[in-house]
Amino acid sequence: MALELTPNEIRVIGCLIEKQITTPDQYPLSLNALTNACNQKSNREPVLELDETTVQAVLDQLTSKFLVTEQRGYGSRVSKYEHRFCNTSFGTLKFSAQEVGVLCELFLRGPQTPGELRSRASRLAPFADVGEVEKVLEALAAREDGPFVARLAREPGRRESRYAHLFGGAVTGGSEAQAAHESGEGAGGTQAESGRLGRLEQKLAALEAEVAELKSRIDTLAGP
Repeated sequence: MALELTPNEIRVIGCLIEKQITTPDQYPLSLNALTNACNQKSNREPVLELDETTVQAVLDQLTSKFLVTEQRGYGSRVSKYEHRFCNTSFGTLKFSAQEVGVLCELFLRGPQTPGELRSRASRLAPFADVGEVEKVLEALAAREDGPFVARLAREPGRRESRYAHLFGGAVTGGSEAQAAHESGEGAGGTQAESGRLGRLEQKLAALEAEVAELKSRIDTLAGP
């Protein structure tokens, strides 16, 4: 996937998508409205404190990438902004309503479990159950023009794995597939695990031999 965005660019696009869906009568957004959306304390992780100068600079960057367009009119002299991120005639990215909802939530709140996404993304698109969210995530991860999301290695104490979008580049923590490969799990995992245990047993035996030899030398030096 060639498109890689900065964290602030992701926040701006996520806010534009969110407001387009949830408050269409107030969309496109003015600079002030967009700045307030970026700094919302609800439905945001992390909570940011961006000023209008910073948001304007981000908008300029996104405009140069043809991901945002500035609109004038709408009965106001104030410039307003709308995204061209997806589902427009100006770009190639096309997503279903559910895919947009999931990606938007990942943009706004970072990695989340399917259960969290089902609860939070339902305000953006209808999801009957967690299974539908999982199907959307699997589709986004398998897209030929993607992948757009990755499943992270499950954290200790969590029952579900979290998913992260890939528009910001490689995700920290690695994916479950990568973790399984590194640990020898998955296809051929039993053989790999067996080999790993064998090597550990060999190392343990060598260490025990070294300890026994050291004890023998100490006894010899100590004398009768």
